[in-house]
Amino acid sequence: MTQWQKSDWRNKPRIQMPDYLDAAELNAVESRLSSYPPLIFAGEARRLRDKLAAVSRGDAFLLQGGDCAESFAEFKADNIRDTFKVMLQMAMVLTYGAKVPVVKVGRMAGQMAKPRSAPTETVDGVELPSYRGDIINGFDFDAASRIPDPKRMEQAYLQAAATLNLLRAFSTGGFADMHKVHAWTLGFTQGDNAGKYHEMAQRISDTLDFMDAAGIRDEANNTVETVDFYTSHEALLLEYEEALCRLDSTSGHWVAGSGHMIWIGDRTRQPDGAHVEFCKGVQNPIGLKCGPSMTTGHLKSLMAALNPDNEAGRLTLIARFGAGSVGEHLPRLVKAVQEEGANVVWTCDAMHGNTIKAASGYKTRPFESVLREVREFFGVHNAEGTIPGGVHFEMTGQDVTECTGGVRAVTDENLSDRYHTACDPRLNASQSLELAFLVSEELSARRESVHKAAAV
Repeated sequence: MTQWQKSDWRNKPRIQMPDYLDAAELNAVESRLSSYPPLIFAGEARRLRDKLAAVSRGDAFLLQGGDCAESFAEFKADNIRDTFKVMLQMAMVLTYGAKVPVVKVGRMAGQMAKPRSAPTETVDGVELPSYRGDIINGFDFDAASRIPDPKRMEQAYLQAAATLNLLRAFSTGGFADMHKVHAWTLGFTQGDNAGKYHEMAQRISDTLDFMDAAGIRDEANNTVETVDFYTSHEALLLEYEEALCRLDSTSGHWVAGSGHMIWIGDRTRQPDGAHVEFCKGVQNPIGLKCGPSMTTGHLKSLMAALNPDNEAGRLTLIARFGAGSVGEHLPRLVKAVQEEGANVVWTCDAMHGNTIKAASGYKTRPFESVLREVREFFGVHNAEGTIPGGVHFEMTGQDVTECTGGVRAVTDENLSDRYHTACDPRLNASQSLELAFLVSEELSARRESVHKAAAV
């Protein structure tokens, strides 16, 4: 068998990727990126795999969230901080419900390329290439902006490096202290219509007070004040991924240096395609989006290609079917995994199957549909006796009005108030935290059910 090389994907069919007009400029950018330091290191990727292995056993829970598509224009320290802050709040609430550690993975520091349903879009009779994310072309609807520009890869690299630098500082510099995080959450439960979550928040307060009284905070100060936080993105632009791929001197294996976890989208998961070819050769944890068109045969083929040694923590299956469709599709895929005896993490992307067009013309996602899909996901796993390992949300720490519903009751008429996304609608800070409370209730109920069954 020929040893895998990071450029092997170039010999496979490629889709959802740009055709750059200037080959010499593209080669020059790739060459420079290849000389830059990697954004993450192999040891970090291995630690995340170990944590995801615990998720696959039910000994931890995965929270993955962040921007639909990071943009150059919205690159601000406050935006990074606020999304990180909400994820910490969500993780604390989920930890209380699940009674296991929560693995925190951001859609950050690299989520800058987006697959599109059509190669072009038409506005007022003008047809132009689709916007594919800031790492590829510009959002403005004019011919010059929509030309793929390889230099954007370098700007994306610099933005990702700065984002990671700030996230690492927040993770270890005291910002993540449990008591501060919970104080922010208490503020949420005192808002309009959020009082129903105050009882759970108060129980968390009592737990923290007990820890302080018992001296646990002093004995485990580092654990209470710091967190492990990882980054992830869709590995769509393979020129960028190859340029940042490095050979790990410790293990002798290749590692994707662009992010701790990379995933393959529902549109690019062809077993003989370029994206699967690249991802199968790196040692990072790999995510695989599983939509309604995923067949059991394709899933089995992809699991064999992406995780041939059946290592726990290597492969995360990200279910995205849409509310009302989970029961039709997820059970057959769960059975396919069981038939293969495959070690996987099952997580629920309750966003991508629930996008609708509001009467106002804006794309949106109803909060109620997102919650319904999560509950259906848990219901299937409870029925099959398998482990619902995590949730995956497109969200932001900003007070945007892009998804309808939630305790703040965003309506179709509100969407135009603060609709800032460059691509798909995101949950705002309030909606994200409310979902964490509701998912925590699901986790708590599942834990009680499992304990009762074990006692019989």
